[in-house]
Amino acid sequence: MRIAPGATIGILGGGQLGRMLALAAAPLGYRVHVYAPENELVAAEVSAHCTRAAYEDREALAAFAAGCDVITYEFENVPAESVAFLSALKPVRPGAEPLDVAQDRLSEKRFVTGLSGRTAPFRAVDTLDELQAALVELGTPAILKTRRFGYDGKGQARIEHASEAAGAFAELGGEGLILEGFVAFEREFSILVARTPEGDEAHYPACLNHHRDGILAETRLPAEGLSAAHVEEATALVVRIADALGYVGVLACEFFACADGPLFNEMAPRVHNSGHWSIEGAETSQFEQHIRAICGLPLGPTGLTAPEVVMRNLLGAEIDGWADILAEPRAHLHLYGKREAAPGRKMGHVTRLST
Repeated sequence: MRIAPGATIGILGGGQLGRMLALAAAPLGYRVHVYAPENELVAAEVSAHCTRAAYEDREALAAFAAGCDVITYEFENVPAESVAFLSALKPVRPGAEPLDVAQDRLSEKRFVTGLSGRTAPFRAVDTLDELQAALVELGTPAILKTRRFGYDGKGQARIEHASEAAGAFAELGGEGLILEGFVAFEREFSILVARTPEGDEAHYPACLNHHRDGILAETRLPAEGLSAAHVEEATALVVRIADALGYVGVLACEFFACADGPLFNEMAPRVHNSGHWSIEGAETSQFEQHIRAICGLPLGPTGLTAPEVVMRNLLGAEIDGWADILAEPRAHLHLYGKREAAPGRKMGHVTRLST
């Protein structure tokens, strides 16, 4: 079903991704209604309506759905049960199943390996004995992670020696964990694919990512040094994931580029930080593309608008350089309107286009 301009799009989540989705929806004639529990909702500042309520509040959710024509979400930690509840009231795109997969790192890796995707070796860990046995199997160094609610380097601990196992296990809460074997990789990259309710797809060019302290610092295109065959293999896997989930919207997957091919790292069932470059750097931004997809509109072209595109996140006090960035003729500054510039907090980004 096509959602015509003039309709209201509901967004679960009120952060910068919701803000940029709302900004992309407005030129297409859509209104946005943001739903989230936090006091600071930067997406609400550019939206027509806002509901501040808990994601578990069924009465508030029902009232929210009554005022929307289609609903989406801007981050993957929205309770899947709430999305399933809303899905009985209005179209939710993507739906609850992608959240069920993406919210649990163990489920995610099992799902992807079931689609013939390759991942780092992994083991489920719920006891210290299981962790020690997994370290014998996978070796060190290894990464111990919480299965749920980890992002931007949070919820994980690197284990260099088996003697560190008990400390890492206690640090991460002692159960519901996953151990991932160390992977020797050359580069990190992302693949973004958009999919409509009818299954039409648009693929963005692969982009190279550089992380600092577990947080994305820079994304660069074109992805020089990546094998075309490896990009094709990774893109094909993302398409299989989207098809298996009946996915609607923009889906982002991160990969490790290894000598013998790409290894899947994780998926984000939403627009993604590594796609921010597309606002100025692509013919259709990931945010507009997501709006097009969830509303059943034709997807836009995804080619680059410049020979080289570089997006850098502005973390914490880096936002203080806004005036210098504005003085650069080929730089495009995006500030998210957050009040407090805490260390490591994403305050904005800048995209630079080559001539």
